[in-house]
Amino acid sequence: MPNTELQHLIKMINQIADNIVLGESDESAATALASHIKRFWARPMKQKIISYADSDGEKLQCVAREALAQLAEQMQETRAEKPGQKD
Repeated sequence: MPNTELQHLIKMINQIADNIVLGESDESAATALASHIKRFWARPMKQKIISYADSDGEKLQCVAREALAQLAEQMQETRAEKPGQKD
């Protein structure tokens, strides 16, 4: 994915985080954001933004970083439990 696509993903996840965090604790908002990304983003999008969060992530909001950490853990557990299953 070109850098412009990564920038778009960063912008999107931060905007979604802004909307989800309203009236929620950071922990609850991160869980809701992880669920949203898991359900609605394509696998390449998830992989790209998780890779960015793991390598740098400086442009991500705290809630977005936590959500991506949760999502990465969930994806890893799914792969371990059900080899060959797609995220």
